[in-house]
Amino acid sequence: MRAVLTREMGGCKVWTQIWGGCRQGLGICAVPRAAGFVTEARHQLQSRGSSKRSHTLREKPFQGLLRPKSLSREELVDILREAVVDQKGKPGELTLVSVLPELSQCLGLGERELQVVRASGKETSGLVLLSSCPQTASRLQKFFTHSQRARKPTATYFAVTDGIPAASEGKIQAPLKQEHTEGANLVVPVKSPSRKDILKGVKRTLSHFRVVATGSGCALVQLQPLTVFPSQLQVHMALQLCPVLGDHKYSARVGTVLGQRFLLPAESMKPHGQVLDEALLSRLHLTPAQAAQLPLHLHLHRLHLPGIRPRDAPTELLAPLPSYFSRTLQCLGLQYQ
Repeated sequence: MRAVLTREMGGCKVWTQIWGGCRQGLGICAVPRAAGFVTEARHQLQSRGSSKRSHTLREKPFQGLLRPKSLSREELVDILREAVVDQKGKPGELTLVSVLPELSQCLGLGERELQVVRASGKETSGLVLLSSCPQTASRLQKFFTHSQRARKPTATYFAVTDGIPAASEGKIQAPLKQEHTEGANLVVPVKSPSRKDILKGVKRTLSHFRVVATGSGCALVQLQPLTVFPSQLQVHMALQLCPVLGDHKYSARVGTVLGQRFLLPAESMKPHGQVLDEALLSRLHLTPAQAAQLPLHLHLHRLHLPGIRPRDAPTELLAPLPSYFSRTLQCLGLQYQ
């Protein structure tokens, strides 16, 4: 987890954080840098073609892939503070929001409070955008809202999927709703929603996808959500019969009989650890029990932001892949540029 850019917009600060293998929102489970979840990602991408690296992967266990243990509140604040690359200006359950006051203190922001402007999902790695200026936060939120209404994507994700989409590129459209079942909030698709359904919380969702690489029965997929809904991308990929690797919530909705995949009724399927076939387990050097602990391979890779001034060109922020994601690509032979 580290900051890649600090930029003043209209005299206010914008903080951009990268989270690799971490969980935002309720019950955050942060990763110490020593675990290698983020700090080695760029190096591993650059050295993917090295025969020495490939030899090491084949002989050693697949280290750093399983879910990390939780950090203390103090350790998370320290990691966030040390993650900042550039700073202009004055120097219960553990969540990102809960440690923002301490982080503000560590960064010397005085009375100004950090707030989350944009973040990936609870289980997703990638960029987190923070701001200490209400005006800047409001401006960015308006930019995101306007882009969404205009169907212009501002966020680009990478996902590794168990299965290869039938089309190499396209759009996924599905009305979705949230249901609270047996103590868990789940997102389920809705067929032909009525106007009454829409008023009760059903939302028509849309994502664009493009297959970047395929190998070992898996795919590296670029995803751009054009709407915002909880777990939208995981549910969309499950509807394509290609659940995201490490999705222990919605992958159970995809069944297989005689090698043919099909959708199971979402309402009747309880979440459980993702089940992978023996060939894929072998490629990943995992046991079935270890596969049930895989982190979600969904990464917020790129964000588009407006320029500092109205006439300035847009800003693009990039987050390198976390090391467990990069190692998965190597094991599956998925080439990433």
